[in-house]
Amino acid sequence: MSTAPRLSEIRQIAVTVSNVDVALGFYRDVLGLGFLFSAGPDLAFLDAGGIRLMLSTPQGHGSVGANSVIYFRVRDIGATHAALVARGATNERAPQLTAKLPDHELWIGFLRDPDGNLIGLLEERR
Repeated sequence: MSTAPRLSEIRQIAVTVSNVDVALGFYRDVLGLGFLFSAGPDLAFLDAGGIRLMLSTPQGHGSVGANSVIYFRVRDIGATHAALVARGATNERAPQLTAKLPDHELWIGFLRDPDGNLIGLLEERR
């Protein structure tokens, strides 16, 4: 059995929007997704059947509607990130602590695929 890091579960999808409050109203009130939490005025999280949907303004990266990111949950983000870069993924940002939530720490790192699409890795450390 291989012990090489593998991606298997999508945990979060980021959608870049022009106004988080307006988008939150649509995804929560119109589509009926459960609100999870906000992390400032330009960042909100909803539950889409166990997959977290992150609503964010571009924040200096990309443009509205053209900068979505797929996040994969991993167990050891440092080792996984390093192994994927060694396999040919382009490093965008090394893993770092992103948020301290009541029951865990959220660590996120980023890679790029051959076309420049952003791939997020996340670890929820309990």
